[in-house]
Amino acid sequence: MSVLAIVLIACAVVVVIGAEWPRLSTRAHAGTEARARRERDRVKAQLRVIEGDRDDFAESVRRDLDRLPVIEEHDDRSR
Repeated sequence: MSVLAIVLIACAVVVVIGAEWPRLSTRAHAGTEARARRERDRVKAQLRVIEGDRDDFAESVRRDLDRLPVIEEHDDRSR
């Protein structure tokens, strides 16, 4: 086989890959999305809802806010 024939075959392979690239990339992308969806579904299946009293939560937030340190800002009008 001559060098010219090898170059022409290589160019033909590049052209075919370039022409088929959109179809190949969507197929690969669909596989990646399906894998991610299965992983999300697996994680979601392990989640559970914990019922609780919303008043307890609100009271806890109030307690936490009351415990936060407060910095008092002074009016500096001496300038």
